[in-house]
Amino acid sequence: MKPLLELKNVCYAYHSKGGETPALQNISFQVQQGEFIAVVGPSGCGKSTLLSLISGLLVPESGSILFAGDSSAKKAAGSGANCALREKIGYMLQKDHLFEWRTVYRNVTLGLEIQHRLNEENRITIDKMLQDYGLERFRNARPSELSGGMRQRAALIRTLALGPELLLLDEPFSALDFQTRLAVCDDVSAILHREKKTALLVTHDLSEAVSMADRILILTKRPARIRKVLNLEFEVQGLSPLARRSTKEFQNYFNLLWEEMNDSE
Repeated sequence: MKPLLELKNVCYAYHSKGGETPALQNISFQVQQGEFIAVVGPSGCGKSTLLSLISGLLVPESGSILFAGDSSAKKAAGSGANCALREKIGYMLQKDHLFEWRTVYRNVTLGLEIQHRLNEENRITIDKMLQDYGLERFRNARPSELSGGMRQRAALIRTLALGPELLLLDEPFSALDFQTRLAVCDDVSAILHREKKTALLVTHDLSEAVSMADRILILTKRPARIRKVLNLEFEVQGLSPLARRSTKEFQNYFNLLWEEMNDSE
């Protein structure tokens, strides 16, 4: 089966007057349709840089990034192919970036407005997602009236409304308190499985990675390389992230991940 996303020997470095700072070195991996991949590694190793490369915001210095078999990321930024690639990818950042002067409804439709795609069909889709994900009665509220978890659901609906094939999640739960974070992880996982989306999550939280992912990519310190790929298998299939935390497999995988991370330091 052709992977949805494939990286081949991707390298990237930041350049300044002070010299070159290598960030990523020979990164190669595949993501299959419907997979949930987590990426962990030491702080500053280049995890967010990796997402920027996949999204087309940055261009690899060498190597290639193929989306559904089409290599677009090596083309010049702003080219037609690069823009077409970005339309297939949804990017969810650490902050929800909801605009206070817009209602919840007008926040979740913002991307469609920008792309001139806010037609009747997409309005129906958004109405259904607001209903399904518990935000219908808040559609005319302002973001400040929402809890942290509800704001993240609104941000996710805004991303899903564009119909991306791949979601990039850059520590989207890091600003939430622990209890809310657990609940929102469950919410987001359920939504992504229901929508049959493929996702790549960057996180510093090892428990979060083990509770949500199908596979975990462990990066070394900068310049980051892939140290190990951890495949997660649970005796009971289809568990929510919160339910996974109560299994014996969870503790085993967490300990293994902890050891790998400490060795990588």
